[in-house]
Amino acid sequence: MRPETRSKIESLGLDLTPEMIGGTQALFVETFRGIDDATRIERDLAYGSDPRHRLDLFRQDGISGAPVLVYVHGGGFVMGDKRSPAGLPFYDNVGDFAARNGMVGVTITYRLAPDNPWPAGPEDLGLLVAWLRANVAAHGGDPERIFLMGQSAGAVHVASYVAHQRFHTAERGGIAGALLISAIYDVLTAHANPFHKAYYGEDESRYAECSTVRGLIDTQIPWLATVSEFDVVDFQRQAAALVNAYAEARQRYPRMLWLAGHNHLSPALEIGSAGSALEPVIGDFVAAHAR
Repeated sequence: MRPETRSKIESLGLDLTPEMIGGTQALFVETFRGIDDATRIERDLAYGSDPRHRLDLFRQDGISGAPVLVYVHGGGFVMGDKRSPAGLPFYDNVGDFAARNGMVGVTITYRLAPDNPWPAGPEDLGLLVAWLRANVAAHGGDPERIFLMGQSAGAVHVASYVAHQRFHTAERGGIAGALLISAIYDVLTAHANPFHKAYYGEDESRYAECSTVRGLIDTQIPWLATVSEFDVVDFQRQAAALVNAYAEARQRYPRMLWLAGHNHLSPALEIGSAGSALEPVIGDFVAAHAR
């Protein structure tokens, strides 16, 4: 990352204020290289019965049996979309990155709280995985090489799907791996803000059963997690606690990456810009586990 970009990100602060969100988006709108002319996009394919059960699919011609990279957006459980408003390139940038690198890219929407509380997230991912396993081969993808990547609330949903076997729609979840970009893992110790309560409810006695720490320690599904230097404080604490719990249980360090110079939003927004921190990480992870 260029020093001037790091300075701008640091100046925006750690909290998810409108200024921080808009400022971070503006930085990477300026550096985004644009959608590859060779990338073909199919919009709003239905993977379930709810209006929010929709996906966009990105691919280039000539692929067959390709790894499938799914991006699950954030938004505090109560908002967000696979496409940003006002002509911003997010998160088409993630789907295009996948297509440019020989994968099938998928971006999704899912049901939102408060109308759809826990466990709507992992339930929806179960529907998605089942749809992809049945249909993605017709679009050039390999149903045995599906990778789920989520950011923030999306990462929580991915972690929940991985950690809680009751939501799995096939052996080992039917996926080849998972990437968790700034997630919450221990629901009981997380900051119980209004978004948190909208999804998990007011009854804190039920929070422990929603947590993913134990499941992520025990799972055989490969996963990689990240936390950013200028991430929201609660996400930094959660990442540190997961590392500690994993090391205590497994006597080894998990695949937790610290992204220098980044904030809560910037790693995903930077995809498609020169020098993206996540692009090589995703590529290496998929290559290692897409066998």
